Amino acid sequence: MAIEYVLTLAGDPSADLVAELAVGGAAEFRAVAVHPGLVSANLNDQFGYTVSVVGGRNGYYEATADGATRWQWEPNCYIDVSFDMRKEILTEVGVPNMLRSVARVLAGTTEDAALVLNSNRLLLTRVGGVLRKHNAGEWPEEDYRNFPC
Repeated sequence: MAIEYVLTLAGDPSADLVAELAVGGAAEFRAVAVHPGLVSANLNDQFGYTVSVVGGRNGYYEATADGATRWQWEPNCYIDVSFDMRKEILTEVGVPNMLRSVARVLAGTTEDAALVLNSNRLLLTRVGGVLRKHNAGEWPEEDYRNFPC
């Protein structure tokens, strides 16, 4: 079973810059022939996930925020950075490395952003430059305490 985290950046940031920040120079992306504009890098051995970057228009995101609160967001343009990882390596390898990657992307960009787990659990938002963590129970405790916001 795979677990997916998606970091979405609103607006039209450079896809090349976002991709470089996402991998931190650890790999080169390859184009995915069946999906124009999508690039992917297999970082399972180094970091415990595969990362993909793709841009789009007219986005719609909905997730559960803190408690039962519904969060919705409709960016006109966006870049999605998807982190896919196997459940058995999730906590000890994949999530800490993914959060370091997310921190790099957020530090290197200024756009509004959201991090969502499995398309339904909001973990992080950045609106107007202000980072806010959500759903503390979905984060490993140490990562929640130490994530830079």
